[in-house]
Amino acid sequence: MVTSYNETRAGFIAIALEKNRQATPFIAEARVLQNRAKKAKSPNDLLQIPDIRNALIAAAGISDKAAGYLGDAGCTEAIQEFVKNFLIPAGDKFNEELVFRFLLTKGDSLGGKMRNIVGALAQRKLCLSIISSLRLSGKQFYVCMDNANEWASSLNITNDMDIENAKGLSWDSTEVRTLFFNTTIPIVKNNVDILVVNKPHTESLKEIITNAESYIALGELKGGIDPAGADEHWKTAKTALDRIKAAFEQKRVFPQLFFIGAAIESKMAGEIYTHLQANYLQNAANLTKPEQIVSLAEWLVKI
Repeated sequence: MVTSYNETRAGFIAIALEKNRQATPFIAEARVLQNRAKKAKSPNDLLQIPDIRNALIAAAGISDKAAGYLGDAGCTEAIQEFVKNFLIPAGDKFNEELVFRFLLTKGDSLGGKMRNIVGALAQRKLCLSIISSLRLSGKQFYVCMDNANEWASSLNITNDMDIENAKGLSWDSTEVRTLFFNTTIPIVKNNVDILVVNKPHTESLKEIITNAESYIALGELKGGIDPAGADEHWKTAKTALDRIKAAFEQKRVFPQLFFIGAAIESKMAGEIYTHLQANYLQNAANLTKPEQIVSLAEWLVKI
């Protein structure tokens, strides 16, 4: 169950490649900014170029959220202070200074975005395994492509990338099953990474999640690959699972619990194994080990 060095290495490389892919639009924007800013003969001239205003706001260190709070007047004041304190002192290199500081702000934005993307990549890997299991079994399934709870038949979807990014899946096993990702459950009063219910996708999600009897299984998914954060990820997941278990026990309902993680260290693996033996967890898998993810996906499909 322990994540090996090579698996950790491969995970870091995959995230680095994705980070570079996500950074590409920012680099392109910086090049356009550099070209447009060439019109300015001095830092103060930049204020007279209307089509770089958003870039100036970003270079001044103001996030989109902060810009909305400050309004036009506040943003203009911030830009003026930025020009005065950072671009004018740069002398004839003010254009380069502008671009570098623009990229610094965008880099900070990218860091926040990547935290969400790491989770999305983990979800995509699990989703693909479930879909593969359903397809090989010859089962028709339905995919929720967005948060609007609009479902499409697998027979009508030709782009696998769309399916991999599904918000939910629904299929017929011995009984109807529907799986949702990242859903706030009223019974638990918290968001749960993965849940499987015994209701068809045609029923209202709001009604499904308020009925304790609907739940078949609930799980936590932690896609972070950094070994230094493994223990913290497990503690967070275990706390969430404890909360789920306690909330459903009050309803005298006992759905199955499972855990999926990418960074699993030796001590953590021992604890997970103990919980599996005690039947506290009904399943667990290391996201970096394909055979374990396939096994867990098969279990979810047949549960």
